[in-house]
Amino acid sequence: MLHLGKLRTVLLALAMLAVTASVAQAATKLHWYGQAAFRIETPSGGVILIDPWLTVPTNPDKESIAKLGRVDYILITHGHGDHVGNAVEIAKKTGALLVTSYGLQYNMKSMLGYPENQATAATGGNVGGTIDLPKAGAKVTIVNAIHASELTPPMIPAPAPGQPSAVTSGNPVGFVLQITDGPTIYHTGDTDVFSDMKLIPEFNKIDLMLACIGGHFTMDPVRAAQAVEWVQPKQVIPMHFGTYPILAGTPAQFKTALDKRGLGARMIEMKPGEDRVF
Repeated sequence: MLHLGKLRTVLLALAMLAVTASVAQAATKLHWYGQAAFRIETPSGGVILIDPWLTVPTNPDKESIAKLGRVDYILITHGHGDHVGNAVEIAKKTGALLVTSYGLQYNMKSMLGYPENQATAATGGNVGGTIDLPKAGAKVTIVNAIHASELTPPMIPAPAPGQPSAVTSGNPVGFVLQITDGPTIYHTGDTDVFSDMKLIPEFNKIDLMLACIGGHFTMDPVRAAQAVEWVQPKQVIPMHFGTYPILAGTPAQFKTALDKRGLGARMIEMKPGEDRVF
């Protein structure tokens, strides 16, 4: 028969194990493939892909698509090839529902072959709208981004001589992803810094910001640091850099720019192929 003191010790240890198991079960797992492509596994067991260019050259795992199991939702910020990526192939493989701006959703069905029944008005929206993602225990608010959004060859057939080769496809956007029992994540999409970013923390306190820093097509590290100051996330991960030489911004430059604003401790540097738990 256990002594009362020993019994209390055993019960306390069991309680601590239960708490530890609960915390582990409630974790949100983030995987970065490279460029702007992320996989998010939510505490409920759901799986969300954002800008799923899994064949990005910097991804060390060339079997990433073949290894995909469950995918519930694919979120796409805009129509450029490095963000649409492998979405159609993945959708046909997994049955994932498409969450993106209304115009891009329609063009992805009619021009790229995204399955019609996986891309409906239920998950197509626009800036300011919030869409429930029940399969992943989450919801996403579509927010503005300052960029462009076109489908171009080779994603679409080459046009006849003298005809447009870039097909405008919805608004460029970012996503604020609110995960039940998990973090609130802001994926900027491709964007410059813009003053309306100040509104994001008025509606959602951001735990994790995924911020483009490469420059040339988006904000560079210095401008991205200004965005972080306005959004005030608890942590920030730089993305959309280094895939090609023209995307010359670096995490080191970003850290320096953040340090000047007293925000350097918030940066987390990830490598393509790496996982983080939040």
